[in-house]
Amino acid sequence: MATATPEQRPLGAQTPVPFRVLSRAHDTADTWTLELAPVSGSAPSIAPGQFMMVYAFGIGEVPISVSGRPFTASTVVLTVRAVGAVTRAICATVEGSVLSLRGPYGNAWPVDSAAHGDVVVVSGGIGLAPLRPVVLHALEHRAHHRGIHVLYGARTPADLLYEGELEHWRRHAFVDVTVDAASPGWRGKVGVVPRLVGDAAFQPADATAFVCGPEIMLRYTAAALVDRGVPPERIFVSLERHMDCGVGLCGHCQLGPTLICRDGPVYSYAEARPWLEVREL
Repeated sequence: MATATPEQRPLGAQTPVPFRVLSRAHDTADTWTLELAPVSGSAPSIAPGQFMMVYAFGIGEVPISVSGRPFTASTVVLTVRAVGAVTRAICATVEGSVLSLRGPYGNAWPVDSAAHGDVVVVSGGIGLAPLRPVVLHALEHRAHHRGIHVLYGARTPADLLYEGELEHWRRHAFVDVTVDAASPGWRGKVGVVPRLVGDAAFQPADATAFVCGPEIMLRYTAAALVDRGVPPERIFVSLERHMDCGVGLCGHCQLGPTLICRDGPVYSYAEARPWLEVREL
């Protein structure tokens, strides 16, 4: 019996696939957005909220949320903050270089459940990246929603992601932005993101909220949304823990009874609330 050569053997679900960097945009001092395409074949279908495991050759692998258009994109878009050896290497790539990706992994933001009501997207810092697909999907299907509300906060004006795109979103959505610390020339709001919830004119009873950011911001934002009357089961949060495998084998991302890479990263607040209320869990 003939033995299959390595080129003929089917790839396993966990096999990294080479992707070439088509473009890179410098978003902030430490954040870049990369657009990649597979060296051969087609890009996978990715639902909003899912992530890829991204490998920089000789350095290591990290999970990165996909920040591009969901479902039908021919490329994979990743927004990456350089905070460690691997992410610094990824951000330092140039057009034409190759990274290895595997995935997508994780569950998705339930965008279809938001039909016929208000969509409320609340993000802090780099948390806007995994929520960008929700906004793009909502804008593309805005006839299905009562209204679209994007509430976004960053440390300083210089840390705001997608500034030009925020202006475009304002044509079809309510966009409210705040920063923790203003710089000279800033004329916008100063304060924490949860405070924006009270100024957004959405109808809470049938609104669906999508929240991503630092964990303390998640807790206070979810509480503000509940206070406004949004049911906890219609508030969805993206949780973050250290992930090494992406498929629930290593156990590093365990939070209480759940493994975030396998069962998440998206959870309803009704489900995640008991875990978020336990400090240092």
